[in-house]
Amino acid sequence: MAGARFLAGKLQTPRKVVSTPARGGTVDELIRTTPVVGTPDMTVAEAARVMTDRGRDHIVVPGGDGALGILTDADIRSRLVAHGRDATTPVREVMTPRARSVVTGTPATEGLLQILEHDLSCLPVVDPAGRLLGVVGPGDFVAAPGGATVGLRTQISRSGSVTELAEQAQRAPWVLADLVRRGQPSHEVTAVLSLIHDATVRRALELALGEAPTIDGDRLTWLSLGSNARREAVLSSDVDSAVAFDDELTDPDENAAYRAVFARVDDILRDCGLAIDPNGAIASSPLFARTHAHWRAAAGEWLRAPLENKGMIMTSLMLDGRPIWGDRGLSEVTRVFSDLRSHPSTLRLLLAESLSHKARIRSTRDVLARRGGTFDIKTHALTPLVNIARWAALSVESTELDTRSRLQAAAGSLMLTDDNARTLIEVFDVLQKVRISYQVAQLDRAEHVGDVITMRRLSPLDRGLVGQAVREIAGIQRRMANMAHYAPLVPED
Repeated sequence: MAGARFLAGKLQTPRKVVSTPARGGTVDELIRTTPVVGTPDMTVAEAARVMTDRGRDHIVVPGGDGALGILTDADIRSRLVAHGRDATTPVREVMTPRARSVVTGTPATEGLLQILEHDLSCLPVVDPAGRLLGVVGPGDFVAAPGGATVGLRTQISRSGSVTELAEQAQRAPWVLADLVRRGQPSHEVTAVLSLIHDATVRRALELALGEAPTIDGDRLTWLSLGSNARREAVLSSDVDSAVAFDDELTDPDENAAYRAVFARVDDILRDCGLAIDPNGAIASSPLFARTHAHWRAAAGEWLRAPLENKGMIMTSLMLDGRPIWGDRGLSEVTRVFSDLRSHPSTLRLLLAESLSHKARIRSTRDVLARRGGTFDIKTHALTPLVNIARWAALSVESTELDTRSRLQAAAGSLMLTDDNARTLIEVFDVLQKVRISYQVAQLDRAEHVGDVITMRRLSPLDRGLVGQAVREIAGIQRRMANMAHYAPLVPED
């Protein structure tokens, strides 16, 4: 897709302001001081003195195997003080032994996403050889692209009422718009918005549980579904959700009481300006609120008989599930479908379903003639691509969630060549950039924000990119369909 590679950077950005480059383009540009370093054998008391003397809330502990440990104020409180342990305890018994880190040159937004995603107070920065260069924390990103997200997520999580939460959450579209105007990559922009949505949903659930003191929030795992779960949220994204209860929570009346709380969450999210899935993929529906055991049993049935009980639809929905409350491990559906390769007939049916949503330009003659035709960029371009990525990742037993990572994981497999995977990743980035830029323009004009694009509003360059992108997806769909007729879908033992 050489044309798109050359042109992708020239997509039009609404009301883009030309200014000097923003400070903080990479994580290493945000490092302010030399890192505070300790040893595994030093006592917590000694580490605390060093942290106090240096005015830092953490200490980095290099390990003999190249790994970096981290001891923070929060670790001392939760792992030492809370358990009544002595301050002479060695640091190795209290620290996080293998801390997350980023390599120098990593975009600042990507580092920020790691901090927000995993609630980190600090993030070590290393060179390509693994040597520690410094540490960055949430406060270092204030002036960096996406830095406003730090404050917004904090204000969302601290909102004391539904009204306050709604006021804060309704700022999210403008945070996204600012990132678009700064020229941030589309996958970073959508990941930031997804993190804000996660924070909003969690706080809405906390507020709803606070209104129902008899309901125990520790007995449930809340899963985000759809584009939010894949960290690909845009301004038109619905909130899709599901819940897995503890296996002991089987009383129908008790389950109904929980779902009433979830319905209250739906109402709060609407107040926050978020759309709730109109097709009913929401935790307040009995179909999407089950015990862990029930989810396992249902997934097993979908695996064995995908044409029954909406098996393929439910599989696609739940394979995108990402827990944001409660147990943060793999969902029960993902665990069951890790055995998919031993069910080749089901794998083939899922492929056929994935390819049934054809990539196509609607009203091709009008679009190519630039006479103002419309195009649903989600239905006729992005959904077919997302479906390919989901199936391809499943076929190689990858648990990746976002579309780009799924394509990378499946690259070089029998059904998805390295070149096809690279092309689809580039196509995905192009389409998402067109989509979010168009939606920001709709936001600026106070129009309804959606996925149906009036093509005459795009520049000639953008129209050409969209047309080329759809042709690339359609070509890969045809190749995969042809391959499925005579090639095994997975390597034979």
